[in-house]
Amino acid sequence: MNLDQLTEAIKASTEEKLPERLELWIKEWKKDDKTADDLVNMVEKWFGNVWFKKETDHQKCYDLWEDFKKNQIEGIGGMTINERLYHFCLFDRYDACPTREDQLKIYTKLNAKP
Repeated sequence: MNLDQLTEAIKASTEEKLPERLELWIKEWKKDDKTADDLVNMVEKWFGNVWFKKETDHQKCYDLWEDFKKNQIEGIGGMTINERLYHFCLFDRYDACPTREDQLKIYTKLNAKP
């Protein structure tokens, strides 16, 4: 599952509008220079500060996040840069980088070394 698939799965797991705000945060994260660790902090903070009407909806959404975090974020050290770009939906941004320096910012974002 990649990051875009995660946000879609979270939105599909509840009838509430709450995940739309999370989706906006994640879209902003993909544009800025914050790291994968910052993404974890941001999403964990979001889950800690929103209140779903149904606890079951909250649990479904959080379970999706936990699965992504375990498989993609905690396992990031064993991934190639292409795998990281795929899982975090950053291929387009990487390909659009005008300089090597801009590409290196994405390496840093994804905890990679060139």
